[in-house]
Amino acid sequence: MGGHGGRRTQAERDAITVEIGYALCSAAFAAAVLFGAVAGPAYVFGLPDGAHGALVGTGATAAAVVFIARVVHVLVRFGRSARPGRTGTGG
Repeated sequence: MGGHGGRRTQAERDAITVEIGYALCSAAFAAAVLFGAVAGPAYVFGLPDGAHGALVGTGATAAAVVFIARVVHVLVRFGRSARPGRTGTGG
């Protein structure tokens, strides 16, 4: 499961844990806001069943896509930023 060729330090493991938590929390927030924006009118305005179902389904699908995209984006960005700035321990 590769990495940079050695065991990770506790600080590196902590940074990864924090970044995963950030990715999940920010993704959940973005997905919730998007779902509310798309599906909210279905609940607020008492739309007919067909429109209600379409808005809720579209909102749920869009929220799932945004959630996954946000998690991937944050973790890929973290992976890229962690590599170039690394300093070697030997020489």
